[in-house]
Amino acid sequence: MSPDSLILSAADLIRRARHLVVLTGAGISTPSGIPDFRSIKSGLWNKTNPLVVASLSMFRIRPNLFFDWIRPMVHTFLDALPNPAHLALAQLEQLGNLKAIVTQNIDALHQKAGSRNVIEVHGHIRQATCVRCYKVVSTDTILSSLDHNQVPRCACGGVLKPNVILVGEQLPVREINAARHQTAHCDLMLVIGSSLTTTPVSDLPLIAKDQGAQLIVVNGQPTPIDKHADIVIRRDIALVLPQIVSLVLKKRDRYRSK
Repeated sequence: MSPDSLILSAADLIRRARHLVVLTGAGISTPSGIPDFRSIKSGLWNKTNPLVVASLSMFRIRPNLFFDWIRPMVHTFLDALPNPAHLALAQLEQLGNLKAIVTQNIDALHQKAGSRNVIEVHGHIRQATCVRCYKVVSTDTILSSLDHNQVPRCACGGVLKPNVILVGEQLPVREINAARHQTAHCDLMLVIGSSLTTTPVSDLPLIAKDQGAQLIVVNGQPTPIDKHADIVIRRDIALVLPQIVSLVLKKRDRYRSK
C-alpha cells in the first residue's frame, strides 16, 4: 500500500471504531522538544545508565544522582507545548469514539492539548511526594531547590521524589488496571510513537489484538508488533496524525450529510 492509501485506510478504521484506545510513547512528544529514551542516536539511555540515575534502589541511596541527571530537563518538560499530534488526538476525543489515551509519557502534553481521559501509566512530573511522610506537593515548589543544585526536601526532612515511575518501581495499580480495562473493551487500538519495549504496557496491543481488536501502528521505527498490525505507518507523527484526523472529520461529515 502507498503511504496515502495507508492514511486513508487508517482514517476509515478510526471513523468506524466504536471504542478506540490510543497508546502513546515518547515519539509523540519529541516534536515538542521532549527528549526520548531509546532512540538509537539521540536516546537518553545512550548517554546515561538508567540503573544508576533513574532506578528506585539508587534513588533511595543517592537521590542526588537522579536530581543531577534530571535537573537540566525539568524546565524542558514543564515548559513544553503540545504539538499538532497531541492536538489532533484531543480533537479526535471530541468525536466520541476515542475513549482513552494510555500514555507512557510523563509530560502532561495530552492534557495541555485538551484530552480529558488520559491514563498515565508511568506517572507524571506535575507533583512530587515525600518519601518519608508522603506529603504531595506541586513540582513548582521544588524548582528553587533544583535551580540551586540542591536535593528538594519536605518540611519533615524527607526527600521529595517526583511522581514518575523509576526503574524497578511498581506501576501505579489504578492506572495500569484502567489501561487493561480499556484494552479489554476496545475494538481498535492506535499505537503512536512507542518502541513497545517496556512491559507490561508493551503487552497491551497484542492483548487487544487477541481479543478481536484491530491495530494501527504509527511510529518512525519498526516495532515488535508491526507484523501483527492491520496498518503500519512510518512517517512524521506530527504531520501524519493531523492528516488522519482531518480525513476522519471529513468522512464523518460526509456520511452525516447523506
